[in-house]
Order: sequence, then structure tokens, then C-alpha cells
Amino acid sequence: MFYRKTLKLICGFAGGSAALVLAAAAAADSRGYFGERRSQAGSRWLSLSVLDAAQPAWTPAGITPVQTGHAWDFNWDKRDPSALTNGKKKENATEDPSSEQDNGKPKATRNILLIRHSQYNLSGSTDKERILTPLGREQAELTGNRLAALGLKYDVLVHSSMARATETAHIISKHLPGVELLSCDLLREGAPIEPVPPVTHWKPDAVQYHEDGARIEAAFRRYIHRADPKQKEDSYEIIVCHANVIRYFVCRALQFPPEGWLRMGLNNGSITWLTIRPSGRVALRTLGDAGFMPPDKLTRT
Repeated sequence: MFYRKTLKLICGFAGGSAALVLAAAAAADSRGYFGERRSQAGSRWLSLSVLDAAQPAWTPAGITPVQTGHAWDFNWDKRDPSALTNGKKKENATEDPSSEQDNGKPKATRNILLIRHSQYNLSGSTDKERILTPLGREQAELTGNRLAALGLKYDVLVHSSMARATETAHIISKHLPGVELLSCDLLREGAPIEPVPPVTHWKPDAVQYHEDGARIEAAFRRYIHRADPKQKEDSYEIIVCHANVIRYFVCRALQFPPEGWLRMGLNNGSITWLTIRPSGRVALRTLGDAGFMPPDKLTRT
């Protein structure tokens, strides 16, 4: 009688599979497979143990799950106000430390839209010859239209100094009149860090990782960080550069292992959107968005 009631209870919680487990356990117990024949009370405790094991695992309300990786570093950009004020001497003994910290806190959100350059001439032997293809110029026009259609107030458009990124940026800028256009050598394409797992089709020398990695990391530190405390309004900044640079930026900003950058793929002319809150929290709003392009215009070269 006890087993029938328990079976009905289990079926309500965990379905027929849990009932079969309990039935098998009960049969084994009655035949002494668990050792010496147990009393009726002992069999009931066994049944309750199986019932407990059949329940789905969940975290009770009010209990924080145990973290399974590295803790989030709120001072990842070295701009956390609490870290900046630690250890500093106060010139005025009556000054309120909390007030000083509040004045130094960022209040605006930075939105960084990372654009991969459009398709370019792969057969060019020098950077100057690796200009956009006719399709690449179409892609840049489509990306410019998309950025304009978003209706955002862009503050600046920065681009890599390589030919394909420069040309892409200039086409996009026609759709965003009044937005300042700047060039930056730090954003040039390169090998940011040796990828894990490795690939067989692309193996730069160790010195290239050493040189390019330092430069691309410097670009990350220059462009990817929380807002300055003096910034009053949210900002929207466009950076036109390269797939390797963008993928490395995303891994670093989200505090993922940067060696995983090559596990992501980005279409030409695609938009990757990072948001950096005043608290230092980072969110990836889009990764390689190219849904605004017709299927026949999509490439990833």
C-alpha cells in the first residue's frame, strides 16, 4: 500500500521513469539485493531517498549560485572610482570621501559599434592594392544606410589606417554627415594572440603575435573602457577595423579567454555592438550583425 501511494506521488513529480526507478529499488530491497532484509521503516526511507534523487535540481530562492569561473573584475579598465581613490591622501581633512567618490563616478554609457571592413581585393600584393571590390563598395553603402537608419547621434567614426578599412569608413561617412572621421594605426589588422584550438591554415610566426598582440591590446585599452566622469550624456562611437581586432576586443571586453577569438566568424560590413555601463558592466548587443544585407551580398573574406 505504501509503495502504491509513493508511486502516485512520484508520477506527479517526475514522470514514469522515476516510478520505474522506485519500483526496481523496492523489488531489489524486498529480495535482499541491498544486503540484509530491512524493516518496513527502512524500506520507506529507501523509497524517500529515491524520490528525492528523482527531483530536478534547482537553486532555492535567496541563495546565490556557486561561481564556476573567474570572478568578474569590475576594475578591468582601471577606471573603477573606488579603486582610484584608495590610498590617496585628502588635502582637506573635512572633505567627505563618499562625496569625492560620487563626483568621480562615470554617469554615462558608452556604445561602441565595431564595423568589419567590406570585401576587398585579395590578390593585391600590398595594402594599397587591397581596395574594395564592387561588391565591397555595395556592402559599405548598405552598412552606412543601416547605421543612419538606427537614428543614433554618433560622436565619432574612427577607422584603421589600412586601405580596405579606410575606404569602407569613407563610404559609411557619406551617410552620417557631420560625424568626425579619424584614422588610427593601432586598429590595423594583425595576429592578436595565438588561438586555441590552433588552426592549420594560418600560422604566423611567434614574433608577429608578440608585435601585433601588443599593438591590438593597446588599441583595446584606448577605445574599450567606461566613460570618463566628465561625460554627461550617453555616447555612440563607430570603429571600422578588422575581424581579428573585433573578435579580440569582444573576448577582452566580456572577460572571456582571449585565446578563443578565432572561434567567431564575422561577415564583411557587419556590426558588432558593445555597451559599457558606468559601473563597468559590459554587454554584447550584437555580434557580426549583417541581417540588413540581402543574402546575395553576404561575404566573409
